[in-house]
Amino acid sequence: MIFKRQQYYLLKKRIKEKRSFIQVVVGPRQVGKTTLINQLTQHEKFLYHYVSADSIDASNSYWISMQWDTARIKLKNSKAKQIVLIIDEIQKINNWSETIKAEWDKDSRDKKNIKTIILGSSSLLIQKGLTESLAGRYEKIYMPHWTYTEINEAFNISTIKYAWFGGYPGSYNLIKDERRWKEYIKESLIESTVSKDILMLNRIDKPALLKRLFELGCLYSGQILSYTKMLGQLLDAGNTVTLSHYLNLLSNAGLLTGLEKYTIKKIRQRASSPKLQIHNTAFISAQTNESLNQVLSQPVKWGRIIESAVGAHLINYSRIENFNLYYWRHNNYEIDFVLSLDDKIIGLEIKSGGTQKISGMNEFNKMINPQKILLIGDKGLPWQEFLKMNPIDLF
Repeated sequence: MIFKRQQYYLLKKRIKEKRSFIQVVVGPRQVGKTTLINQLTQHEKFLYHYVSADSIDASNSYWISMQWDTARIKLKNSKAKQIVLIIDEIQKINNWSETIKAEWDKDSRDKKNIKTIILGSSSLLIQKGLTESLAGRYEKIYMPHWTYTEINEAFNISTIKYAWFGGYPGSYNLIKDERRWKEYIKESLIESTVSKDILMLNRIDKPALLKRLFELGCLYSGQILSYTKMLGQLLDAGNTVTLSHYLNLLSNAGLLTGLEKYTIKKIRQRASSPKLQIHNTAFISAQTNESLNQVLSQPVKWGRIIESAVGAHLINYSRIENFNLYYWRHNNYEIDFVLSLDDKIIGLEIKSGGTQKISGMNEFNKMINPQKILLIGDKGLPWQEFLKMNPIDLF
């Protein structure tokens, strides 16, 4: 059986519609963007022209126009009513968005039915190009790390193994050899993402600092850490603005996010100490010397994995369901996660058995008056059940 992610059906539906928007598929490395396109071209009948910019010189922006002309010739020489032009790794080409805009607008004027799909790994660069040149011309489809439901359907994996090995489908044939699996995650996924999607495509004055920040984020995932304390841990002469910028780059690459504190006053919200949260628990597991069985026997460490798995679940769904995700803290009281959608607020408290924090549910309820507060873990909704659900259903 060939597993298809929900984005497959969304893209399939959109390419059958009248030509209106460029379809932009973005997401972290190795989550199945190219596989999605391969499945689409193999199982759906339509004329297409697929190319990848992966090995093309970055300065060769004319390459995009050449591909467009090729698609036009294919359409003209066929009896088809339309053709779908698919360009992978689009962020590798300098000024790609200006060329895309010019070619798309030319087809619109000439009434040529060339539908367009572009794919990219660097969400930050893609978003910059979209907002600068393609406003009003595109729809974005975000492909996050795989959820437990998807991994389980594809590989029949338990929630415990998913919490440890995370949401990279390509790594599951290696999990019987944890040492080999860890090397694959570190070298083929983490290092490739940092080097190719961040360092090569952005100006980074302190690459070593960015890499250490990611390692620190894995170590402290699920914890609130001030930028000043981070600088002390990193032993670097950087500043808080640099750290904030690097954290933003890591977030857009699908690696590590710094959640903001929830407060009614937006200015204070942005100035808060971030709560570090990884996007995939594989990042934590791959960088520890202990095995799954060893960590399972240590309640505090395993509790941290569970909290990070719940946080990753929320982060990834927030990007496809468009709800906002925060944490909340007042004095010594905390709520692990706050979900915000329109005027609705939901608090989530994680009790994994290894946590020592003071619950802030009563205080949060009095001060914020949320729609609901949910306890996940001990004496609440089991974390295993929470990983099976779409958080948007809470609203």
